[in-house]
Order: sequence, then C-alpha cells, then structure tokens
Amino acid sequence: MSEAPSPTRKRIVDAATKLFYAEGIGRVSVDAVAEKAGLTKRTLYYHFKSKDDLIAAYLDGRDQPNLKQMAGWFEMTEGDVERKVEAIFTNLARVAKHPKWRGCGFLRTAAELASMPGHPAVKAGARHKQNFETWLAGELTGHGVDEPQTLAREIVLLMDGAFSIMLIHRNPDYVEAAGHAAATLVRARSGSATIR
Repeated sequence: MSEAPSPTRKRIVDAATKLFYAEGIGRVSVDAVAEKAGLTKRTLYYHFKSKDDLIAAYLDGRDQPNLKQMAGWFEMTEGDVERKVEAIFTNLARVAKHPKWRGCGFLRTAAELASMPGHPAVKAGARHKQNFETWLAGELTGHGVDEPQTLAREIVLLMDGAFSIMLIHRNPDYVEAAGHAAATLVRARSGSATIR
C-alpha cells in the first residue's frame, strides 16, 4: 500500500494539474508551478527531482479519479450493458461542453512528448489507458459479452479517436457518435445480434 503524499507534495501536484491541463506541459514552467503552489522552486525540487517527474505525477494523480468517474457513469446507468457503455460517452460529451474542458490530458501530454516514448509521463498515460481497458473488459465479461478483451480495445479506440477529433473540431457530437458506435459493437457481441 502506497503512502499518502505529503501536504506540500499534494499542493505542488494540485497546482501543476491546474496549469498543465489548462495550458499544456510545454507552456508551463517549473517557476509557474512553484508560484501557483505558493512555494519556492527549491521546495518544489525537494519533492520532485525534475519537471519530467512532476508531469508524470500530474498524470498519475488523474488516473484513479478519471477511472472512478467513468465507472460511476457506467454503474449508475440502468438497462443493458450497451446502454451502460454508451452512457460513458454521453457523459463525456456533456463534460466536453464545459468551457474549461481541454480534452484528454493523457493524450494531450503524449502528443507533446511524441518524440520521447520512454518519458515517465508517456508511461503514466499508457498505464491509465490500460487500466481503463482492463476495467472495461472486466465489466463486459461480467455482463456475458463475447470477446470482452477485444471489444474493450475497440471501445478504447473509439473513445480516444473521439477525444482526438474533439481537439480539432471542439464538437461534442463526435463523442456522441462514438458512443453510438460503441453501443452497436456491444450489441453485436451480446447475443442479440451476430457479426457476419
């Protein structure tokens, strides 16, 4: 079991999260994070050996809250599993209408670090995406869906494709359309239809 972060470390990560998500990791300096946290840069470097480690901590800190939110949308939706899966997308589309929404922080960070595949933040993003896919495959298994691992991966592709196109068009209709496609895939593997 991991220890809870110190209050100072949490303050730094909270400040970094606000700045990195709003502006991107490349545009935010360590000085800006320290100022937002109300600390000196020296104190920040006492808790993080580099900006790279701070970026990874920002994404690691978003993993469980994001997964919990999507799991909550899934669980609170009544009806069959295809409706539950589509509800994740419907709720993402609703959230995407908020003026402060800037897309998927994991994908945006990975795009900024595209030439650095071994970066700790890219690894944190990969862990998050794998955690979501594993969780979803487990839910699909529990609902008796055929080929749950394959289906979970297809749904992740739809979700991340919708996130990517949203960065260009800023239109939540793309997330809704991806949700309809995801529901269709689930229905096809739920025994109510067959793939030919």
